[in-house]
Amino acid sequence: MPLRRLLIALFACLAALPIRAERVAVAYPGPLNISYLPLDLIPKIGADRAEGVEFVPRPTGGGGAALQQLQSRNADFAVAGVPAAMSAKAAGNDVMVVAAVDDLAVFVLTVRSDLKDKVRQPRDLAGRIIGVTSSSLSVKTISHQLAELLLRNDGLSPNQVRIVAAGQSWEEQSAAMRSKSVDAILGFEPFASRLRDAGLAYFLFNLGNPADAARVPGGGLLQAAAITRSDVLRDAPRKAEKMVAVIRRTLQWIAGHTPEQIVAALEIDDAETRNSLLKSLRQYPRLYSPDGKLSDHQMRETALFYAASEGTARPLAIESIVDTRWAGRKP
Repeated sequence: MPLRRLLIALFACLAALPIRAERVAVAYPGPLNISYLPLDLIPKIGADRAEGVEFVPRPTGGGGAALQQLQSRNADFAVAGVPAAMSAKAAGNDVMVVAAVDDLAVFVLTVRSDLKDKVRQPRDLAGRIIGVTSSSLSVKTISHQLAELLLRNDGLSPNQVRIVAAGQSWEEQSAAMRSKSVDAILGFEPFASRLRDAGLAYFLFNLGNPADAARVPGGGLLQAAAITRSDVLRDAPRKAEKMVAVIRRTLQWIAGHTPEQIVAALEIDDAETRNSLLKSLRQYPRLYSPDGKLSDHQMRETALFYAASEGTARPLAIESIVDTRWAGRKP
């Protein structure tokens, strides 16, 4: 066979081979955490395959744990709270925010039902144990930051309570409440509402409630955002571009579907879990960003929140960790 025909045949064979999608590992609080639900949806609706990406989920017990996975290079991206990313950066970690996932921040302070006559405001938690999602000495999650902020705003030093990790799953949090190993939990939905509906706890504060959010500096903060490292942006910018495209596609799919359709797409076997997610999606209709763009308003609110919680001890300019090349900005 002449060389020219051989080369043509070889190129034809190579062209017929399937192109392997690029693997992208993402650490995030989950699974089935309402604020991070778009990450669970990505493989279900094929948003990753549509962008030539193989999404590799790395569910963790909270935003702090997700950021640790990013730093240890077990993940290419983390989805976590921007105030937690600011805490990580101030502690010397390498983090860059590239896209928004949420539009509304939702954190709920639940208190054990048997304490209803004793704990009516945050200051009443003096001497008690408060569970947060996850934290470390160097990186505080929003859950931890908000717990301390609520206490200080009510005249109580965080040193007057004991803050422990309570996890972010229904199994972990319900067990902690039933065993009375914690007196309160500042955590995510739908687990907070499920604790209340099961008679295990009552709501003392809900950041997703506009009246409660108004009591906190920066209550309109950006809770869930896609975060990566500067080496990824430098050495593999195409990976960042694809990941932002996957997130945008997923958010647009959510915006075009009902809560019932979203829950159905997740293919959840347990009826109670399905119902709790459905209730939360109906309760917080503006939970997710419609387009992944980073909002100037959210950036200002996030900076205010961080300044009130950790900024005095570890000041940081929010713009130092933001790269809007692919997601873009909006007011």
